[in-house]
Amino acid sequence: MIFTLPPLPYATDALEPVMSRETIEYHYGKHLQTYIDNLNRLIAGTPYEEANLEEIILNADGPIFNNAAQAWNHTFFFNSLTPEHTEMPEKVRKAIERDFGSVETFKEKFQKAAVDLFGSGWAWLAKDKEGRLHILQEPNAGNPLKSGYKPLLTIDVWEHAYYIDYRNKRAVFAEKFWEIVNWNKVAERLECNCCCGGGKSKDVQKTEMSDEATADEDKDADEAKCR
Repeated sequence: MIFTLPPLPYATDALEPVMSRETIEYHYGKHLQTYIDNLNRLIAGTPYEEANLEEIILNADGPIFNNAAQAWNHTFFFNSLTPEHTEMPEKVRKAIERDFGSVETFKEKFQKAAVDLFGSGWAWLAKDKEGRLHILQEPNAGNPLKSGYKPLLTIDVWEHAYYIDYRNKRAVFAEKFWEIVNWNKVAERLECNCCCGGGKSKDVQKTEMSDEATADEDKDADEAKCR
C-alpha cells in the first residue's frame, strides 16, 4: 500500500491573504509530501506496510507514528479550510454553546490553546464518546485519535504553517484562522457516525481489488465525510 499526496481542495492562492500561495506551496507541496515520502520508506517491510493511516496512528510509535500522524493531521487541516465564507451551522453552534457557553468563549479558548502551546504542534476541537466537545493541545505530531477523541477541527501551529506570512506572530495567524474555516466540513464531521480515521482513503493507491477491499472502499466513502 503506497500513500500519495491527497488533492488540495482549492487553488494554492485561494486562501490569500490569510495564507499565501507561497505558504501553501511549501506547507502542502513540500512539508506534507515529505511526511508521506518518509512514511512510505519507513513502513516498507514492516507490519504496517498494508495498514491504513488510522491503524498506523493508533498502533505505531517513533518515526512511523510521527510521519503517519503528520500526514493525517495535515490532510485534515487542509480539508478544514475554504476560500469561501461559511456561516457556522446551527448544530455546530448549539454544540459549542452547550459545552463552552458561547461561540465567542470557544474561539477565545481555542486561540489561547493554539498560541500557548509550547513549541510545535496542534490545537484541536474534538468530540468524546459521549458527544461532548473539548479543546485539546497536542505537541509535535499528536493526534486526538490516539486518546479516543474524534477530531472536528484543527489549527497547525508548527512554524511552517505561518512563518512566511506572519513571522513569529502566531497569535495573529490564530485570529485570522477563523476567516478560512470551513464550518460546513466541521458540521459533517460532527454528524458523521464513523470512527473518523485516516482510512484507506483517496491518499492510498491499491494494486488489487478484492470483494473485501471493495467493501472497505464503501466504508471509506462514508468516512471521507469526516475528513
